[in-house]
Amino acid sequence: METASQRPLKVGLILPETERQMNGGTARWRDLHEMALLGEAIGADSLWITDHLIHRVPGEEPRGMWECWSLIAALAASTTRPAIGTLVLCSGFRNPALLAKMADTVEEISGGRLILGIGAGWNEPEYRAFGYPFDRRTDRFAEAIQIVTGLLRDGWIDFAGEFYEARECELRPRGPRPNGPPIVIGASQAGPRMLALAAQYGDGWNTWFSSTGNTVAGLKPLLARADDACREAGRDPATLARSCAVIVEVGPHEPSAMTGPPLTGTPAEIADGLRAYAAAGVAHLQVWLEPNTPAGIEAFAPVLQELDRG
Repeated sequence: METASQRPLKVGLILPETERQMNGGTARWRDLHEMALLGEAIGADSLWITDHLIHRVPGEEPRGMWECWSLIAALAASTTRPAIGTLVLCSGFRNPALLAKMADTVEEISGGRLILGIGAGWNEPEYRAFGYPFDRRTDRFAEAIQIVTGLLRDGWIDFAGEFYEARECELRPRGPRPNGPPIVIGASQAGPRMLALAAQYGDGWNTWFSSTGNTVAGLKPLLARADDACREAGRDPATLARSCAVIVEVGPHEPSAMTGPPLTGTPAEIADGLRAYAAAGVAHLQVWLEPNTPAGIEAFAPVLQELDRG
């Protein structure tokens, strides 16, 4: 199904790779595969996987998840049309030069459909549990993003920093896009240093619904900060694509770990709510459905049909 030209922005689906997030159940690969194919069939522009290792909240049973890159590679091989994105990779979990190599390989598997979302991470318990340093995350990210962008865009880098090295490092062979996939930097809180790095290195910037209250009104101040960061970097703000996660309720569901009032209503009303993001300057939405199930994806199809009417 081709996306109609009247759609005012791209709309993707976040798949539930984490325990108890598929309407209270835990998705297996067969479930995620089914949901990916349904998303492709209804005309979703993209499919997204978050990158975590374990969530631990005092007083709650821990939530584990399937590893992001393994799923991304499988989705790239299982679909043909939608973009496949990471929302967003934690730079501290993988060596940046190897990450660039992995990204170019998924680029090849997908035929040039990868969107590389990447950020500095935030969830201390998973760092501790899996043995990664949690300190100076932005400093570490600043070095990692230099290596990742250098390799993916130019194919070569010689870098020695405080935290990482990539000496006379080269990507061979290259994926289908000469300058690699678009790189979207997750800076949900729109802090000044991460926004400066997004303006310097990113093709796009992304925020999560917890930072916007799941509303356009809550998003607009963050967009203004991204504009300011671009101007301070001497960059036209219009060249930094904006994307945002949003919760959309399409039917009854079990209590969810996702926070924020969902966008809900008739398909036409939900479509109007998504159009408001486009009017604010957002180019791509990542939708968390409630319920996040095959039935939820089928119930979301009329919303995309409404959007395609312009």
